[in-house]
Amino acid sequence: MAAIPSRPALRPACPNFSSGPCAKRPGYSLSALDGALLGRSHRAATPKARLAEVIERSRALLGLPPDWRLGIVPGSDTGAIEIAIWSLLGPHPVDVLAFDTFSRAWADDIAAHLKLPDVRVLAAPYGNLPELAEIRPDSDLVLAWNGTTSGARLPEGGAFIAPGHGGLVLCDATSAAFAMKLPYERLDVVTWSWQKALGGEAAHGMLALSPRAVERLLSHAPGWPLPKLFRLTADGTLLEGIFKGETINTPSMLCVEDALDGLRWAERIGGLDALVARSEANLAIVADWVAQSDWAAFLAEDPAARSSTAMCLRIVAPWFTPLDRAAQLGVANRLTGLLEAEDVAFDIASYRDAPVGLRIWGGATVEAADVAALLPWLDWAFARAAAEYADRLQPATP
Repeated sequence: MAAIPSRPALRPACPNFSSGPCAKRPGYSLSALDGALLGRSHRAATPKARLAEVIERSRALLGLPPDWRLGIVPGSDTGAIEIAIWSLLGPHPVDVLAFDTFSRAWADDIAAHLKLPDVRVLAAPYGNLPELAEIRPDSDLVLAWNGTTSGARLPEGGAFIAPGHGGLVLCDATSAAFAMKLPYERLDVVTWSWQKALGGEAAHGMLALSPRAVERLLSHAPGWPLPKLFRLTADGTLLEGIFKGETINTPSMLCVEDALDGLRWAERIGGLDALVARSEANLAIVADWVAQSDWAAFLAEDPAARSSTAMCLRIVAPWFTPLDRAAQLGVANRLTGLLEAEDVAFDIASYRDAPVGLRIWGGATVEAADVAALLPWLDWAFARAAAEYADRLQPATP
Protein backbone atom coordinates (compact mmCIF):
# COMPACT_ATOMS: atom_id res chain seq x y z
CA MET A 1 0.00 0.00 0.00
CA ALA A 2 1.21 3.52 -0.81
CA ALA A 3 1.92 6.01 1.95
CA ILE A 4 -0.98 8.16 3.02
CA PRO A 5 -0.59 11.69 1.64
CA SER A 6 -1.02 14.65 4.00
CA ARG A 7 -4.52 15.96 4.45
CA PRO A 8 -5.06 18.60 1.74
CA ALA A 9 -5.33 22.18 2.91
CA LEU A 10 -7.90 23.36 0.37
CA ARG A 11 -11.50 22.15 0.44
CA PRO A 12 -14.10 22.66 -2.31
CA ALA A 13 -16.20 25.74 -1.56
CA CYS A 14 -19.25 23.64 -2.46
CA PRO A 15 -19.02 19.92 -1.64
CA ASN A 16 -22.18 18.96 -3.55
CA PHE A 17 -21.16 16.60 -6.35
CA SER A 18 -24.33 14.51 -6.37
CA SER A 19 -25.65 13.34 -9.75
CA GLY A 20 -29.18 14.31 -8.83
CA PRO A 21 -30.44 16.41 -7.29
CA CYS A 22 -27.38 18.36 -8.42
CA ALA A 23 -25.53 21.38 -7.07
CA LYS A 24 -27.33 24.71 -7.15
CA ARG A 25 -25.87 27.44 -9.34
CA PRO A 26 -22.85 29.37 -8.01
CA GLY A 27 -23.92 32.13 -5.64
CA TYR A 28 -27.35 30.61 -5.02
CA SER A 29 -29.34 31.63 -1.95
CA LEU A 30 -32.92 31.15 -0.88
CA SER A 31 -33.56 34.82 -1.63
CA ALA A 32 -33.89 33.68 -5.25
CA LEU A 33 -37.29 32.31 -4.26
CA ASP A 34 -38.62 35.54 -2.76
CA GLY A 35 -40.98 36.12 -5.68
CA ALA A 36 -42.51 32.62 -5.63
CA LEU A 37 -46.28 32.67 -6.06
CA LEU A 38 -47.05 30.61 -2.96
CA GLY A 39 -50.65 29.94 -2.03
CA ARG A 40 -51.80 30.71 -5.58
CA SER A 41 -53.62 28.44 -8.00
CA HIS A 42 -51.33 27.28 -10.78
CA ARG A 43 -54.30 27.79 -13.12
CA ALA A 44 -54.58 31.51 -12.38
CA ALA A 45 -53.19 33.84 -15.03
CA THR A 46 -50.03 35.00 -13.26
CA PRO A 47 -48.85 31.59 -11.99
CA LYS A 48 -49.64 30.05 -15.39
CA ALA A 49 -47.52 32.76 -16.99
CA ARG A 50 -44.60 31.70 -14.77
CA LEU A 51 -44.99 28.10 -15.95
CA ALA A 52 -45.07 29.31 -19.55
CA GLU A 53 -41.94 31.33 -18.84
CA VAL A 54 -40.11 28.15 -17.81
CA ILE A 55 -41.14 26.61 -21.12
CA GLU A 56 -40.11 29.59 -23.25
CA ARG A 57 -36.79 30.24 -21.50
CA SER A 58 -35.93 26.53 -21.72
CA ARG A 59 -36.84 26.46 -25.40
CA ALA A 60 -34.69 29.48 -26.19
CA LEU A 61 -31.72 28.36 -24.10
CA LEU A 62 -31.62 24.90 -25.67
CA GLY A 63 -32.28 26.15 -29.20
CA LEU A 64 -35.31 23.91 -29.76
CA PRO A 65 -36.68 24.11 -33.31
CA PRO A 66 -39.57 26.59 -33.49
CA ASP A 67 -42.07 23.96 -34.66
CA TRP A 68 -41.46 21.70 -31.66
CA ARG A 69 -43.79 21.68 -28.67
CA LEU A 70 -42.41 21.80 -25.13
CA GLY A 71 -44.40 21.15 -21.97
CA ILE A 72 -44.06 20.54 -18.25
CA VAL A 73 -45.20 17.10 -17.10
CA PRO A 74 -45.36 15.24 -13.77
CA GLY A 75 -42.88 12.68 -12.50
CA SER A 76 -39.55 14.27 -13.40
CA ASP A 77 -37.67 12.82 -16.39
CA THR A 78 -39.04 9.37 -15.59
CA GLY A 79 -42.57 10.67 -16.03
CA ALA A 80 -41.67 12.47 -19.25
CA ILE A 81 -39.99 9.52 -20.96
CA GLU A 82 -42.65 7.08 -19.76
CA ILE A 83 -45.38 9.33 -21.17
CA ALA A 84 -43.60 9.24 -24.51
CA ILE A 85 -42.98 5.48 -24.45
CA TRP A 86 -46.55 4.55 -23.50
CA SER A 87 -48.16 7.09 -25.81
CA LEU A 88 -46.08 6.78 -28.99
CA LEU A 89 -44.74 3.25 -29.37
CA GLY A 90 -46.56 0.43 -31.12
CA PRO A 91 -46.79 1.04 -34.88
CA HIS A 92 -43.11 0.30 -35.64
CA PRO A 93 -40.51 -2.21 -34.47
CA VAL A 94 -38.52 -0.81 -31.54
CA ASP A 95 -34.78 -0.70 -30.92
CA VAL A 96 -33.62 0.35 -27.43
CA LEU A 97 -30.06 1.39 -26.60
CA ALA A 98 -29.45 0.09 -23.08
CA PHE A 99 -26.13 1.06 -21.53
CA ASP A 100 -26.98 2.34 -18.07
CA THR A 101 -29.53 1.68 -15.33
CA PHE A 102 -32.25 3.93 -16.67
CA SER A 103 -32.05 3.01 -20.34
CA ARG A 104 -32.22 -0.61 -19.22
CA ALA A 105 -35.37 0.25 -17.28
CA TRP A 106 -36.95 1.76 -20.42
CA ALA A 107 -36.03 -1.42 -22.31
CA ASP A 108 -37.72 -3.52 -19.62
CA ASP A 109 -40.87 -1.39 -19.72
CA ILE A 110 -41.10 -1.72 -23.49
CA ALA A 111 -40.39 -5.45 -23.68
CA ALA A 112 -41.88 -6.79 -20.44
CA HIS A 113 -44.75 -4.41 -19.71
CA LEU A 114 -45.92 -3.05 -23.05
CA LYS A 115 -45.09 -6.47 -24.49
CA LEU A 116 -44.52 -5.10 -27.98
CA PRO A 117 -43.91 -7.90 -30.49
CA ASP A 118 -40.73 -6.67 -32.21
CA VAL A 119 -38.33 -5.20 -29.68
CA ARG A 120 -34.55 -5.43 -29.86
CA VAL A 121 -32.43 -4.35 -26.92
CA LEU A 122 -28.97 -3.25 -28.04
CA ALA A 123 -27.15 -3.53 -24.73
CA ALA A 124 -23.65 -2.75 -23.54
CA PRO A 125 -21.87 -3.09 -20.19
CA TYR A 126 -21.47 -0.06 -17.95
CA GLY A 127 -18.96 2.36 -19.47
CA ASN A 128 -19.50 1.13 -23.04
CA LEU A 129 -21.87 2.02 -25.85
CA PRO A 130 -23.97 -0.47 -27.82
CA GLU A 131 -23.19 -1.36 -31.43
CA LEU A 132 -24.80 1.71 -32.97
CA ALA A 133 -24.44 0.36 -36.51
CA GLU A 134 -27.03 -2.31 -35.64
CA ILE A 135 -29.87 0.23 -35.29
CA ARG A 136 -32.60 -0.61 -37.79
CA PRO A 137 -33.36 2.34 -40.08
CA ASP A 138 -37.16 1.95 -39.86
CA SER A 139 -37.45 1.22 -36.14
CA ASP A 140 -38.63 3.50 -33.40
CA LEU A 141 -35.48 4.15 -31.39
CA VAL A 142 -35.38 4.73 -27.62
CA LEU A 143 -32.16 5.92 -26.03
CA ALA A 144 -30.58 7.85 -23.19
CA TRP A 145 -28.14 10.40 -24.57
CA ASN A 146 -26.00 10.26 -21.47
CA GLY A 147 -25.67 7.27 -19.15
CA THR A 148 -26.14 8.85 -15.74
CA THR A 149 -25.02 5.67 -13.97
CA SER A 150 -22.44 4.49 -16.52
CA GLY A 151 -20.49 7.64 -17.34
CA ALA A 152 -20.82 7.08 -21.10
CA ARG A 153 -22.51 9.35 -23.64
CA LEU A 154 -23.52 9.01 -27.25
CA PRO A 155 -21.40 10.63 -30.00
CA GLU A 156 -21.86 14.35 -30.47
CA GLY A 157 -23.87 15.22 -33.55
CA GLY A 158 -25.84 11.98 -33.61
CA ALA A 159 -24.44 10.78 -36.94
CA PHE A 160 -25.30 7.20 -35.90
CA ILE A 161 -28.97 8.15 -36.48
CA ALA A 162 -29.47 8.23 -40.23
CA PRO A 163 -31.00 11.41 -41.71
CA GLY A 164 -34.63 10.64 -42.40
CA HIS A 165 -34.66 7.75 -39.89
CA GLY A 166 -37.94 5.94 -40.56
CA GLY A 167 -39.27 5.66 -37.03
CA LEU A 168 -39.42 8.12 -34.15
CA VAL A 169 -36.34 8.72 -31.99
CA LEU A 170 -37.15 9.08 -28.28
CA CYS A 171 -34.27 10.59 -26.29
CA ASP A 172 -33.97 10.65 -22.51
CA ALA A 173 -31.68 13.66 -22.14
CA THR A 174 -31.91 14.23 -18.41
CA SER A 175 -28.13 14.29 -17.82
CA ALA A 176 -27.39 15.88 -21.19
CA ALA A 177 -29.79 18.82 -21.55
CA PHE A 178 -28.07 22.13 -20.66
CA ALA A 179 -24.66 20.41 -20.66
CA MET A 180 -24.35 18.85 -24.13
CA LYS A 181 -25.57 19.92 -27.55
CA LEU A 182 -28.30 17.68 -28.91
CA PRO A 183 -29.01 17.09 -32.63
CA TYR A 184 -32.70 17.95 -32.66
CA GLU A 185 -32.83 17.42 -36.42
CA ARG A 186 -32.29 13.68 -35.74
CA LEU A 187 -34.59 13.40 -32.71
CA ASP A 188 -38.36 13.43 -32.21
CA VAL A 189 -38.84 13.36 -28.44
CA VAL A 190 -36.47 14.86 -25.87
CA THR A 191 -37.05 14.67 -22.12
CA TRP A 192 -35.25 16.01 -19.07
CA SER A 193 -35.83 17.07 -15.46
CA TRP A 194 -35.22 20.24 -13.51
CA GLN A 195 -32.93 18.72 -10.89
CA LYS A 196 -29.99 17.89 -13.15
CA ALA A 197 -27.81 20.30 -15.13
CA LEU A 198 -29.33 23.54 -13.81
CA GLY A 199 -29.63 22.32 -10.23
CA GLY A 200 -33.40 22.71 -9.92
CA GLU A 201 -35.71 20.91 -7.54
CA ALA A 202 -37.33 17.53 -8.14
CA ALA A 203 -40.65 16.13 -9.42
CA HIS A 204 -41.08 18.13 -12.64
CA GLY A 205 -40.25 16.82 -16.10
CA MET A 206 -39.96 18.45 -19.52
CA LEU A 207 -41.29 16.85 -22.69
CA ALA A 208 -40.31 18.19 -26.12
CA LEU A 209 -42.06 16.85 -29.24
CA SER A 210 -41.20 17.23 -32.91
CA PRO A 211 -43.97 17.62 -35.52
CA ARG A 212 -43.49 13.92 -36.40
CA ALA A 213 -44.08 12.97 -32.77
CA VAL A 214 -47.25 15.09 -32.65
CA GLU A 215 -48.44 13.45 -35.88
CA ARG A 216 -47.91 10.01 -34.29
CA LEU A 217 -49.87 11.08 -31.20
CA LEU A 218 -52.82 12.11 -33.36
CA SER A 219 -52.77 9.09 -35.65
CA HIS A 220 -51.94 6.27 -33.23
CA ALA A 221 -54.22 4.93 -30.51
CA PRO A 222 -52.24 2.76 -28.07
CA GLY A 223 -53.62 -0.72 -27.51
CA TRP A 224 -53.50 -0.31 -23.73
CA PRO A 225 -55.12 2.04 -21.21
CA LEU A 226 -53.33 5.31 -20.48
CA PRO A 227 -53.69 6.88 -17.01
CA LYS A 228 -54.74 10.51 -16.94
CA LEU A 229 -51.20 11.62 -16.05
CA PHE A 230 -49.97 10.19 -19.37
CA ARG A 231 -52.62 11.59 -21.71
CA LEU A 232 -51.53 14.21 -24.23
CA THR A 233 -54.64 14.02 -26.43
CA ALA A 234 -58.41 14.08 -26.01
CA ASP A 235 -61.03 13.25 -28.64
CA GLY A 236 -58.33 12.97 -31.29
CA THR A 237 -56.82 16.42 -30.66
CA LEU A 238 -53.64 17.49 -28.91
CA LEU A 239 -54.01 18.99 -25.44
CA GLU A 240 -52.27 22.21 -26.48
CA GLY A 241 -52.56 23.72 -23.01
CA ILE A 242 -49.87 21.36 -21.70
CA PHE A 243 -47.40 23.20 -23.93
CA LYS A 244 -48.50 26.63 -22.71
CA GLY A 245 -48.16 26.13 -18.95
CA GLU A 246 -51.40 24.27 -18.19
CA THR A 247 -49.93 21.31 -16.35
CA ILE A 248 -51.64 17.93 -16.05
CA ASN A 249 -51.37 18.00 -12.26
CA THR A 250 -50.51 20.57 -9.59
CA PRO A 251 -46.91 21.83 -9.82
CA SER A 252 -44.92 23.41 -7.02
CA MET A 253 -44.75 27.15 -7.63
CA LEU A 254 -41.73 27.20 -5.30
CA CYS A 255 -39.95 24.79 -7.68
CA VAL A 256 -41.10 26.87 -10.64
CA GLU A 257 -39.44 29.97 -9.19
CA ASP A 258 -36.29 27.96 -8.52
CA ALA A 259 -36.25 26.65 -12.10
CA LEU A 260 -36.57 30.19 -13.43
CA ASP A 261 -33.62 31.28 -11.29
CA GLY A 262 -31.45 28.57 -12.86
CA LEU A 263 -32.54 29.49 -16.38
CA ARG A 264 -31.85 33.19 -15.82
CA TRP A 265 -28.41 32.36 -14.43
CA ALA A 266 -27.65 30.29 -17.54
CA GLU A 267 -28.70 33.20 -19.74
CA ARG A 268 -26.50 35.62 -17.78
CA ILE A 269 -23.34 33.55 -18.16
CA GLY A 270 -23.67 33.13 -21.92
CA GLY A 271 -26.32 30.51 -22.62
CA LEU A 272 -25.85 26.97 -23.85
CA ASP A 273 -22.33 27.48 -25.17
CA ALA A 274 -21.18 28.63 -21.74
CA LEU A 275 -22.96 25.76 -19.98
CA VAL A 276 -21.34 23.19 -22.25
CA ALA A 277 -17.91 24.79 -21.84
CA ARG A 278 -18.16 24.73 -18.04
CA SER A 279 -19.09 21.05 -18.02
CA GLU A 280 -16.35 20.10 -20.50
CA ALA A 281 -13.81 22.00 -18.38
CA ASN A 282 -14.78 19.87 -15.38
CA LEU A 283 -14.27 16.71 -17.40
CA ALA A 284 -10.85 17.91 -18.56
CA ILE A 285 -9.71 18.49 -14.98
CA VAL A 286 -10.76 14.99 -13.91
CA ALA A 287 -9.22 13.46 -17.04
CA ASP A 288 -5.84 15.07 -16.29
CA TRP A 289 -5.95 13.70 -12.76
CA VAL A 290 -7.01 10.21 -13.86
CA ALA A 291 -4.12 10.13 -16.33
CA GLN A 292 -1.72 10.43 -13.37
CA SER A 293 -3.62 8.21 -10.94
CA ASP A 294 -2.40 4.75 -9.97
CA TRP A 295 -5.76 3.71 -8.51
CA ALA A 296 -8.60 5.40 -10.44
CA ALA A 297 -9.73 5.06 -14.06
CA PHE A 298 -12.77 6.11 -16.06
CA LEU A 299 -15.50 3.52 -16.32
CA ALA A 300 -15.84 4.67 -19.95
CA GLU A 301 -12.48 3.72 -21.45
CA ASP A 302 -13.07 5.51 -24.77
CA PRO A 303 -12.34 9.23 -24.24
CA ALA A 304 -14.88 10.16 -26.94
CA ALA A 305 -17.64 8.39 -25.00
CA ARG A 306 -16.93 9.90 -21.56
CA SER A 307 -19.67 11.90 -19.94
CA SER A 308 -18.88 15.43 -18.84
CA THR A 309 -21.72 15.38 -16.30
CA ALA A 310 -21.89 11.97 -14.60
CA MET A 311 -18.16 11.23 -14.45
CA CYS A 312 -17.95 7.60 -13.33
CA LEU A 313 -14.67 6.20 -12.01
CA ARG A 314 -13.66 2.65 -11.19
CA ILE A 315 -10.99 1.61 -8.72
CA VAL A 316 -8.15 -0.24 -10.44
CA ALA A 317 -5.58 -0.68 -7.67
CA PRO A 318 -4.14 -4.23 -8.07
CA TRP A 319 -5.03 -5.23 -4.51
CA PHE A 320 -8.62 -3.97 -4.94
CA THR A 321 -9.78 -5.52 -8.21
CA PRO A 322 -9.66 -9.20 -7.02
CA LEU A 323 -11.91 -8.45 -4.02
CA ASP A 324 -15.51 -9.63 -4.07
CA ARG A 325 -18.20 -6.98 -4.45
CA ALA A 326 -18.99 -6.82 -0.73
CA ALA A 327 -15.36 -6.14 0.14
CA GLN A 328 -15.06 -3.58 -2.63
CA LEU A 329 -18.16 -1.80 -1.36
CA GLY A 330 -16.68 -1.72 2.12
CA VAL A 331 -13.57 0.08 0.88
CA ALA A 332 -15.53 2.46 -1.36
CA ASN A 333 -17.99 3.29 1.41
CA ARG A 334 -15.12 4.07 3.76
CA LEU A 335 -13.60 6.34 1.12
CA THR A 336 -16.81 8.29 0.60
CA GLY A 337 -17.47 8.33 4.34
CA LEU A 338 -14.11 9.99 4.97
CA LEU A 339 -14.91 12.66 2.40
CA GLU A 340 -18.33 13.34 3.92
CA ALA A 341 -16.84 13.55 7.41
CA GLU A 342 -14.46 16.23 6.14
CA ASP A 343 -17.28 18.14 4.36
CA VAL A 344 -15.36 17.68 1.12
CA ALA A 345 -17.77 15.68 -1.08
CA PHE A 346 -21.30 14.39 -0.60
CA ASP A 347 -23.05 11.59 -2.47
CA ILE A 348 -20.31 10.52 -4.89
CA ALA A 349 -20.54 6.74 -4.54
CA SER A 350 -21.28 4.90 -7.78
CA TYR A 351 -24.90 4.02 -8.45
CA ARG A 352 -26.09 0.97 -6.53
CA ASP A 353 -26.07 -1.49 -9.47
CA ALA A 354 -23.05 -0.04 -11.29
CA PRO A 355 -19.48 -1.27 -10.83
CA VAL A 356 -18.06 -0.17 -7.48
CA GLY A 357 -16.36 3.20 -7.68
CA LEU A 358 -17.14 6.91 -7.66
CA ARG A 359 -19.50 9.18 -9.58
CA ILE A 360 -18.71 12.90 -9.67
CA TRP A 361 -21.21 15.32 -11.17
CA GLY A 362 -19.54 17.80 -13.50
CA GLY A 363 -22.48 19.77 -14.86
CA ALA A 364 -22.34 23.53 -15.38
CA THR A 365 -23.44 24.45 -11.85
CA VAL A 366 -20.26 22.85 -10.48
CA GLU A 367 -17.27 25.19 -10.37
CA ALA A 368 -14.03 23.96 -11.95
CA ALA A 369 -12.11 25.18 -8.89
CA ASP A 370 -14.20 22.89 -6.68
CA VAL A 371 -13.49 19.89 -8.92
CA ALA A 372 -9.77 20.67 -8.79
CA ALA A 373 -9.89 21.02 -5.00
CA LEU A 374 -11.70 17.68 -4.64
CA LEU A 375 -9.15 15.51 -6.43
CA PRO A 376 -6.29 15.60 -3.86
CA TRP A 377 -8.88 14.64 -1.25
CA LEU A 378 -9.76 11.57 -3.30
CA ASP A 379 -6.12 10.47 -3.16
CA TRP A 380 -6.00 11.10 0.57
CA ALA A 381 -9.24 9.26 1.32
CA PHE A 382 -8.40 6.29 -0.89
CA ALA A 383 -4.98 5.90 0.76
CA ARG A 384 -6.63 6.03 4.19
CA ALA A 385 -9.26 3.45 3.24
CA ALA A 386 -6.61 1.20 1.69
CA ALA A 387 -4.41 1.35 4.78
CA GLU A 388 -7.32 0.56 7.07
CA TYR A 389 -8.29 -2.41 4.90
CA ALA A 390 -4.70 -3.72 4.96
CA ASP A 391 -4.60 -3.38 8.75
CA ARG A 392 -7.71 -5.53 9.08
CA LEU A 393 -6.01 -8.29 7.10
CA GLN A 394 -3.00 -8.40 9.41
CA PRO A 395 -3.00 -11.46 11.70
CA ALA A 396 -3.49 -10.71 15.34
CA THR A 397 -0.30 -10.56 17.43
CA PRO A 398 -0.17 -13.57 19.79
